[in-house]
Amino acid sequence: METSWINIAVLSAALLGLVNVFDSHLITRRMPGFQVYLLLISPFILISGIVFALLFPLPDNLSAWQILVAVAAGLLRATSVILLLYTLKREEVSRAIPMVAIYPIFVATMAVPLLGEVLTPVQIAAIAIVVVGAVVVSAKRMPGRPTRWLGTIFFLLLASSILLALADLTSKYALGYLSSWNIYWISILALSILTLLLSLRRHSLAQLTRIKNPRTSLALVVLNETLVITGALLLFWAMERGPISLVSTIASTRPVFVLIYVLILSRFRPAFLLERMGRATLAIRLAATALIAGGIAIIYLT
Repeated sequence: METSWINIAVLSAALLGLVNVFDSHLITRRMPGFQVYLLLISPFILISGIVFALLFPLPDNLSAWQILVAVAAGLLRATSVILLLYTLKREEVSRAIPMVAIYPIFVATMAVPLLGEVLTPVQIAAIAIVVVGAVVVSAKRMPGRPTRWLGTIFFLLLASSILLALADLTSKYALGYLSSWNIYWISILALSILTLLLSLRRHSLAQLTRIKNPRTSLALVVLNETLVITGALLLFWAMERGPISLVSTIASTRPVFVLIYVLILSRFRPAFLLERMGRATLAIRLAATALIAGGIAIIYLT
């Protein structure tokens, strides 16, 4: 069996995990506001979307339904990304990403009514394990204080996860008649339109002058958007060649890479992120991530 898509999916997860870390740094450390960050990235993703649209035009004789599905997939993914970016302004990246990474569970459960698949008792138990992991990772312990939960952020991340699952399902369907390049630029143009609608405000334009170290910040944005393009293209390439359930599962290993990056940065560049993890918090975060990854693996191994 062709397995190169597996390596590509893993590489995509690693790159997009790094993107999430850079997103968190830029939003929390350098930007005066969330809308300013959206305004800053909008031109980059808009230009890349237009370039890829010109290089890889849609095939002829597409039906209105086929176009609608592709656009819907792009809008679903774009909305999921924006919700995640919004939460990174308020929550640690190593805590937020595992919540979104449970989306393969929704892919599996949606396959029951949509594709007529049946979940075994073992798979149902695995879903319960993932839910427990998501609940555990949403808790935050502070010395001498009661445990704090994600609250509203939990539901925003849950919505992001569900939207991402729907995006993967519709993208896989659209890849039956479109290339991964087509799906990429449709998704990225949808994201650019939504970010512009949300951020193109007078106060956002005025706050552009308040960006910390603008040259360095701009360089990081360019680097990050380059990683976004590379990671997204690799992900769609893997989707085109592999089963969507397995590709989604591999892509959901992103929290492992995020946690690795956070641990490295906390050792060498502690001021890069807002993350503050003691041994107890680290142990909880590791256990929760392991539960999520283990539950997802059980579903697709059975």
